[in-house]
This record gives sequence, structure tokens and C-alpha cells, in this order.
Amino acid sequence: MRTVLPADNEHMIETRNLVKAVDTSEGVLTILKGISIHIAAGEAVAIIGASGSGKSTLLGLMAGLDGSSSGEILLDGYELSELDEEQRAILRGQLVGFVFQSFQLLPSLTALENVMLPIELKGDAQAREKAVSLLERVGLEERWHHYPNQLSGGEQQRVAIARAFATKARILFADEPTGNLDTATGSKVVDLLFELNREYATTLVLVTHDDRLASRCDRKLQLVAGELVSDESTEEAASA
Repeated sequence: MRTVLPADNEHMIETRNLVKAVDTSEGVLTILKGISIHIAAGEAVAIIGASGSGKSTLLGLMAGLDGSSSGEILLDGYELSELDEEQRAILRGQLVGFVFQSFQLLPSLTALENVMLPIELKGDAQAREKAVSLLERVGLEERWHHYPNQLSGGEQQRVAIARAFATKARILFADEPTGNLDTATGSKVVDLLFELNREYATTLVLVTHDDRLASRCDRKLQLVAGELVSDESTEEAASA
């Protein structure tokens, strides 16, 4: 099921002329218009733009959570349109971790159980030990037995980050990871996210409205009305 790529390919994520259009009562709405990008292994990339510019749609397509209208998406050399839904789910389980604005923790599971779940799904007999270690890593060693509704927003997002890194995912997608947090808590969560990202050498792709967060990435991709209008390194932006 692996797509043959050029010998010098080093891209963890690549999109080629990606288009997403949906039918509406007023006709066809084109959300993304021919997006072509490449993201290297270990790179941290921010997708920025106004509300409705297509940021979250692009993230969902790259993560294999939705299908494009045309174009290609490759994750670690696998072309998603060549895979059926089961194969895409397996690939996500092998490669991808997620952090969402709304945390997406299972309310009936404790913090420990939420982090253990993806490890257990991979058949790892050391799921509990690894989950405990990650919760200690994110500063929640005293809260592992609490349920999501017993945790603050910042604590829930730290559980979500621990869960995202639980299977040592090679790609981490984050959609407005600080969107529901106050500034101080958001700053601490961002520090943790980048610290773990460096430690695990993960490829990080995040959608954000926060320019301070975007500036901590290696590159910023700016969307306007579904079009990619800027792709620059944060070093270039800082020196401009």
C-alpha cells in the first residue's frame, strides 16, 4: 500500500494541488483551492489565517479525518486516497497523535485511563506504566485518578497532550490547542507541547490564531479564503 516516492524524498507530510469543495444550497463552496505544501520530518509548522480561511479543514485532510475533492495527500510516503477507511485508520494509529481545542477526553475514563487507551489499542502490555510516566511528565502525577470533569481546562489539555504522545506518534496535529485556555495556562501548555515535541522529535502541525504560538514554530503557512498566500520560516519573518 506504500506509494513509491523519489529517492531524495524527505517529506513527512506533503499535499499536491489539494482541493476541498462542498455542495451547499447556494451552489458549490470551494474551501481549499489547490494547496501544495511539504513538511519535513521533525519540523514544527503553524497554519494561520482568519476564521473561515480553511485552516482546520486543511488540518483534518492532512490527518486523514476527511477526504479531499481532488489532489493528493501523503503521510510518510503513503498516499491517503489509495487507502480505504480501515487502512487510513491503521495508518493514523501508527503515525498520528491529536490535540484538540475541546480536549476530546472520554468523560467516563480517568486521566490515567484516557492516556492508557491508545497504548492498549496497540496491544502494549505496559500501558499502565507508560501512561503513569507520561502523566508524571506533564505534572499530573497527583491527578491521574480524576475524571475530566474534575480537572481544570489546563489539566485536561495536559492529559490530552500526554495521550497524544502516548504511542510515540511521528506526527502530531494540534487544532487551536490553547483556544479554551486563559493566557497564563495556555503559555504553560505551549511550553510543555514544544518541550515534548523536541524530546520525541515529532513532526508538529498546528492551527492557531495566536501569533506568539505560531512564531515558536519553524514555519508559518498563511491561508486566505482557502488559498495559500504565504509560506515562510519564522526566522525570515522575524528579520523582515
